[in-house]
Amino acid sequence: MIATRYFRYSIILIVAFAAGCASNVTVEGPSIPRPHFDKLPLIVALRLPAEFQDFVHEENVLGRESWTIRLGSSNAKFFTQLFGYMFDNVIVLGPDDDMLDYTFDALVEPKIEGFEFSVPNQSKTDAFTVWVRYRMQVFDSVGTSASTWTVSAYGKSQTEGLSGEKALQRAAVLAMRDAAALILLQMDKATNIGVLADGPINTGKPDSGEASDGKSINDEPTVFDIFTIGGIDEVTN
Repeated sequence: MIATRYFRYSIILIVAFAAGCASNVTVEGPSIPRPHFDKLPLIVALRLPAEFQDFVHEENVLGRESWTIRLGSSNAKFFTQLFGYMFDNVIVLGPDDDMLDYTFDALVEPKIEGFEFSVPNQSKTDAFTVWVRYRMQVFDSVGTSASTWTVSAYGKSQTEGLSGEKALQRAAVLAMRDAAALILLQMDKATNIGVLADGPINTGKPDSGEASDGKSINDEPTVFDIFTIGGIDEVTN
C-alpha cells in the first residue's frame, strides 16, 4: 500500500515537472503604424497557404525546456495589413480559393522558410531573440512566376517585468515589424512587382530577386525612415 502511494506520488511529481518545463506561446498579429508611403497602383492577390496560416514551431531547448510557438493567424493579419498599406487594392485568397475566379495585377504567396529563437539560458543574457525568414513568390496575372524574394528579420525582447512566454511573444512581434519595414522599403525594388501593373511579364524574363551585381537586395543597407517601428531590439518609449 505504501509502495503504491509512493509510486503514484512519484508519477504526479514527474508530470508536474514536465508541465513546468513546457511553454506555449501564441503570437498575436502586430499592429503596424500607417507609414508615410505612396501606394503602388496595383491590385494584388495575397494567397495564404494553410501551412502559413497555421504555422507552429516546436523545439526542445538544451534538452530540458519544451517550447511550442504558434504564429497562427498572426501571419495572415500581418500581411493583410501590410499589403493594405502598400497597394491600391488587396484580395486575400485562402487555401481553397481559385485564383482564376479573381482579377488582379499580381499574386503574392508568402511562406515561412525559417524560424529560430534563443532563450536566456542559451545566450547567457536576460533577453529572448527571434529570427524569422519569409520567402515571397510573386506571380503575374496569368500565373507566371515573376520573382522570388527572401526577407530575414530579427527581434529581441528583455525579460524584465515579463514572463518568458510574454518576452518571447514580444520578440516575435518585433521580428515581424522588422520584416514589415524591409518589405515596405525594398519589395518593389527587389521584385519589380510594380511593372506588373502594365500586364503579364514576357516569358523568359530574368528573376528580379537579385541585384545586377549578383548580390541579394537584402545585402544593401536599410534606412528605416518610413516610420518608426520596433525592429531589431525592443524599443521602450
